[in-house]
Order: sequence, then C-alpha cells, then structure tokens
Amino acid sequence: RRAPTLRVWEWASPAVVIGSFQSLRNEVDPVAAERHGVTVVRRISGGGAMFIEPGNTITYSLSVPDALVQGLTFADSYAYLDDWVLGALGDMGIKAWYQPLNDIATEAGKIAGAAQKRVVGGGAVLHHVTMAYDIDADKMLEVLRIGKEKLSDKGTRSAKKRVDPLRRQTGLAREAVIERMIGSFRGRYGLTEGKVTDEEMARARDLAGTKFGTAEWTARVP
Repeated sequence: RRAPTLRVWEWASPAVVIGSFQSLRNEVDPVAAERHGVTVVRRISGGGAMFIEPGNTITYSLSVPDALVQGLTFADSYAYLDDWVLGALGDMGIKAWYQPLNDIATEAGKIAGAAQKRVVGGGAVLHHVTMAYDIDADKMLEVLRIGKEKLSDKGTRSAKKRVDPLRRQTGLAREAVIERMIGSFRGRYGLTEGKVTDEEMARARDLAGTKFGTAEWTARVP
C-alpha cells in the first residue's frame, strides 16, 4: 500500500519490548519495571527483549517487499538489510559486523539487535533494529531477568559488558549518529521524505487499543 519505508522513531518513555515468542514472566521483573516506570510491550516479530530509554536508544525499521529477500535465509536477510548500517558505522570509525543470527557487534561488544516479521500472504517484510546509543546497565539488569546462570557477580559483569554503546565508541551526539546513518542509506538507495498518514495513525491507535496495548497480548503464552 505504500513504498518501501525506512522509519526512525523516538521514544516518549522507558519501555521493555519483548519478542513475539518470549514469555513475559521469564523476561521481565514486574516489580522493578514498575519502580522504574518502565512500560512492557510485546512486538509481532521474534528476537529477544529490548530495554529502551529515551535518548539512550536509536531505533529504526524497514518495511520492504518480500521479493527483496527472496532466496535468502533468515540469517543472510538480516545481514543484507543492515549492510548500510555497517557502512555508516565504518564511516564513524567503528569496525562492526553481523553476528548471527541478529546482532551487530564490535570487538568491544554488542551494539544492536535486530528482529524480523514476514507477513504470510502479505508479501511484506518488517525488519527493525534497536541500537544502544547509551545505556544504564544497572537499571537494565534490574528490569530484565538475565537467567540463573548469570546471577553471580561475574555473570552480571559479563551481561553489562556484552552491550557497548555508540556514545562511547563514536564520541558523537545521538542526533549526529542518526543523521550519518540516514545519510548512508540515502547515499546507497536514495530517499524521499514521507510521513505517517492520518489514516495510518488512526489504524495504529485502533490496533493499540484493541490488541497490542492490552494485557492479554503482552502476557500471552506463546
């Protein structure tokens, strides 16, 4: 219904976004989430839990025809759809690579995680990525359940170390990182400015109210 779209969006408040196939009980500490004012939601794509704070996160999505990834495995399609990001990071002095299945990593640690949804019968692919610009690792570890094997001091330090934010690696302001990323995409593929239409926004609000914003959806057992 619309042209292939790159969308970069902002967050108004803290959130944890869990994957479509994850268990809410296994992934999130509800007491800690409430204490820190973190809203928990579930997305339609797979992948792991993402800890989000406004100003600390860069999030973008690509909605494209499935013909673009036809013949590619899931692993190959992740790397293919994010190759422009690796180029942008390289231009900022960061040597990054795709770590199967869906992580963007550097020698210092993970900086991003991707998720994907292929719409059966719809001919479309939704691919989206959460990047750590900065991170409050202590708060993240309170809100997310990191598994019994990581509950030791050593394990907690390891979990903190696994994510290395772009702010430290680039020394650039968040807005500058986003501008360079968009510039990289525009240089490769071209871009035309667009916006969410009133009809799309109305449909989104309706879906949030009747499905994606409900406790039944968020707490459903996959």
